[in-house]
Amino acid sequence: MAEADGGQGDIREWRSILTLVVFVITNTIVLFPFHVPLYIPRRFYDALVSLMVRIRVVSEHGDAADSSQEGPDLRDPCLHVAFKKLDFPLNFITAPIIADLLLLAVSAIGRREVEDGTIGTAHIHPLDIMLFFITLAYIAISIDASGLIRWLAFKVLSWGGDVGHRLFFYLYAFFFSLGSFIGNDPIILSGTAFLAYMTRVSKNITDPRAWIYSQFAVANISSAILVSSNPTNLVLAGAFNIKFIVYTANMVVPAVLTGIGLFPFLLYIVFNEPGLIPEKIDRWTLPEPEDPESAPREPVNPNIPNAREPDARRIVDEQGQEMESNLQLSLEELLNPFLDKGGAAFGAVVMAATLITVLALNAASTSTGQYPVFYVTVPAAFIVFVWDFTFDWSRRETTRKLARQGRDRIERERSARLSEHAAFAEHVSTTPEEKPQALPKDPELSVPVITRTDATPRVSRAPTPAGTSPSLPNNNSEETSTGKGLDKNERSEKALTLGEGAMERQSTSPQPTTLVSLAKQGFEWLHETFPTVIAVFSHLPLALVPFAFAMFILVQALVSKGWVRVFAYGWGHWINEESGSTISVRTFWATVYSMAVGVNYGAFSTAFSASLAGLLWRDILRRKFIEVLPLEFARYNFPIIAISMTIGCAVLIGEVYIVYDTGPYVQR
Repeated sequence: MAEADGGQGDIREWRSILTLVVFVITNTIVLFPFHVPLYIPRRFYDALVSLMVRIRVVSEHGDAADSSQEGPDLRDPCLHVAFKKLDFPLNFITAPIIADLLLLAVSAIGRREVEDGTIGTAHIHPLDIMLFFITLAYIAISIDASGLIRWLAFKVLSWGGDVGHRLFFYLYAFFFSLGSFIGNDPIILSGTAFLAYMTRVSKNITDPRAWIYSQFAVANISSAILVSSNPTNLVLAGAFNIKFIVYTANMVVPAVLTGIGLFPFLLYIVFNEPGLIPEKIDRWTLPEPEDPESAPREPVNPNIPNAREPDARRIVDEQGQEMESNLQLSLEELLNPFLDKGGAAFGAVVMAATLITVLALNAASTSTGQYPVFYVTVPAAFIVFVWDFTFDWSRRETTRKLARQGRDRIERERSARLSEHAAFAEHVSTTPEEKPQALPKDPELSVPVITRTDATPRVSRAPTPAGTSPSLPNNNSEETSTGKGLDKNERSEKALTLGEGAMERQSTSPQPTTLVSLAKQGFEWLHETFPTVIAVFSHLPLALVPFAFAMFILVQALVSKGWVRVFAYGWGHWINEESGSTISVRTFWATVYSMAVGVNYGAFSTAFSASLAGLLWRDILRRKFIEVLPLEFARYNFPIIAISMTIGCAVLIGEVYIVYDTGPYVQR
């Protein structure tokens, strides 16, 4: 009966219906995350904070106290007094986990679904896939941390010169070629920041969207070529017993022709607006190295915390216009990139050897499950880790010195700002009849305003007095995680609220040693001693691990409740003749590889959360003061995804008609 009706007898039970509803809601939340306000009784919250202070988990004026200042509902004073508001995130990590816990609580799933969703079943092994992907990602991100991608991008920038269309093509081809081997995440990590800098130091690129959207699209298109470039490729290859070399042979033509066909559309149709891709790019240049006083400084490893400092030298263009100091810092990082030659060469060799070994072993095996690919990538990643660890340890004195100097510089600047705030607060308190207009100005008080890619394309800044120039804030500035800073009126209110005495206490009062402060000190020591290792680990897509396992468990819930059989039964009736003919080999493999095209190209579609690369891309741009709103992301990507899918699917159809016959498909 289950075969005749497609397994519908398994889905009539209420737990099966709940499973499908939970699955749909979870996927909706993953695509459109939000925060849920949670109101905790104020007395309970204060008691908990007091307990944490008493047992010295946090300090009295530490993180707990600071966080308590956020989130009150000022529209309801009674609610603010009685309750503490906390915002709980529902996103691609929390929503699937909560869904699994809910289904476990009502016994909709059990041990079998959890085991199948983690260990694996039916040629799909999530644990193997995650080990393979994370360890290979470590090697790729280590290569990125060595500065190789930034250095290669600089070389491409030099080859492209000032001709806008030529430079656009060179960067497009460079990102595609590199993404074909190391995947999209390293390209997003370094390429996005590189393009943000490049468009900022170019005088006549009025909007960066042509460069950043093209780079994001081409990074994801190229990730369709190798199985190792995307975890979804690994799932497909494992589910259908596709050898890695066979997968690449079928996907390389659609992906490459998509990249070739998309380029003229981007250049002449999608981004054919003045100021996006100028025919001639006019940009700032660094001083000539012949002048020893103005020659570019030795590049500093950007992985070392607080190692970079603003350059006090002046750069003036041919019209006598002086360059802003923050743009000069970006220009130096762009045109004088740091490169660890040893680490870059070693990582590249290990990556090449790893990919070749994986492809060879997979091709030689009788099935993809016989030789788990993480047997190769785990030792390779460990070797690269040992290299990074040894490299950092051997240079620990230098890195600690640079970090200490940067930390001291930041403390001096902070002390100077606090003194000015205190002096201003005292001035205002002694002259209450005068309404404050702005705080005293210095270069550090000019706060960057996030640029929208469709409105004000250049980075706008608060006006600064003559003789001063704004500079980029460091990680210890007053910016929030969303990139927005306090404006001058908010700073005035803060100074008035705290007052001189409070400001002094805030800056000079000794704080007791707590668990949080010890953890921060320990992390600072690790970051200063092992900057490369910490940089690589901080960029690993570790958030993918809980998301992947939780989603695999949800899918197994659909399988066990009969929903997958129902969907397959309905799909088979839709595409097959009523005479009962089976699906052909051509149709089957066209379906499989069209899925590969969709899951890779779909990353640049309508939502950031369609891929972790999209979330990473958005956050990097935000830190570079370029804000891409969700509606803008969908609007600009719509023509790109439409053109890409049309080309990719058309090429794939032609390919399967040539390669595969119309005989019935027999499941292996």
